[in-house]
Amino acid sequence: MTSDLPVGCDISTDPARLDRAVIHRWLSEDSYWALGRSREKQDAAMANSLNFGVYESATGVQLGYARVVTDQATFAWLCDVFIARGSRGKGLGQALVAAVCEHLAPYGLRRVLLATADAHAVYAKAGFAPLEKPEKWMTRGAQ
Repeated sequence: MTSDLPVGCDISTDPARLDRAVIHRWLSEDSYWALGRSREKQDAAMANSLNFGVYESATGVQLGYARVVTDQATFAWLCDVFIARGSRGKGLGQALVAAVCEHLAPYGLRRVLLATADAHAVYAKAGFAPLEKPEKWMTRGAQ
């Protein structure tokens, strides 16, 4: 899906390849944004999103995950980006974000948003930048 992907890995949007149990464990136990998320809630989020998996080509073992909530016309929200601890530092996160952006490009979206507390440099390499006018944005719910 992208040329930036390390040799021996591939990225897919095929929902049949997703290791849902592993993804749930990663997010509910090892992320700062989804700690304690129930499996039921995670499955519902995945069912209503465009999902991306990063895999070891030879074994099919899942190494990373991201999902996008989008209308495929004007807007997308990139979320739940996660690379397994043992696979970090190899460029998989950057390749995954690049593949997501590449996949979304044909839609001609006006805006793709995300939130991060610690990976600004990864997203900046894919063209993301802080909001120019955050005072224009509002949220409802947990902050």
